[in-house]
Amino acid sequence: MNSALLQVRNIDTYYGDSHILQGVSLEVNLGEIVVLVGRHGAGKTTTLLSIMGIQPPSQGSILFQNQELAGLPCWTIAHRGMGLVPENRRLFPELTVQENLEVASKATQKGYNLETAYADFPELIDLRHRQARHLSGGQQQMLTIARTLMGNPRMLLMDEPTEGLAPILVQRTAEILQRLVSRGYTLLITGQNIAFAIELAHRVYIIDVGKIKWSGTIEQLRSNSEILLRYLAISQQD
Repeated sequence: MNSALLQVRNIDTYYGDSHILQGVSLEVNLGEIVVLVGRHGAGKTTTLLSIMGIQPPSQGSILFQNQELAGLPCWTIAHRGMGLVPENRRLFPELTVQENLEVASKATQKGYNLETAYADFPELIDLRHRQARHLSGGQQQMLTIARTLMGNPRMLLMDEPTEGLAPILVQRTAEILQRLVSRGYTLLITGQNIAFAIELAHRVYIIDVGKIKWSGTIEQLRSNSEILLRYLAISQQD
């Protein structure tokens, strides 16, 4: 039996006639932070949407806890323990912070609840009666992560979690994610922020024009100037 928590095998995904993902394969082991990096439009978001069943692949296999996800509706995939933190946040703007958390709550005897959410994100306590549309971008991002955790997932898919955030909030997000992994969560994160990836990730996949072009550890990526320059436009002088 494979030890990977998530195994994506040769998936192809289309938007109409556009062939976006072409034979994408990756694995994420239990307790890992894996970052999928690439330029804008490379296929990062589509990979997460395919795993989550929102934009299902036309072929290939997606195994989560050794059970096939490909072809299942997104609500079934969420029920099996997969949580998505979308780039556009998708909060309910007219609901308060607490109402956004409560609507996502998955009742369990032991698990993530309002008390845990406010302990992890203390900045939300004083905002709990404020409508989500009146929050800053950073506050909305914290709420989005907390709301996803309220569903008590085993694994989080996070799409560009630092996009548009000030550096101090990027660092705050990194601390939160490291704490989650220390509790046993597994994370697959997309992003263009290679510095963020280097700080957090155990392993990295690079995607370009819908294909995985490279994979390896952070140490291997740091030492591969050719890969950094070719796919991420980073030179050793940067």
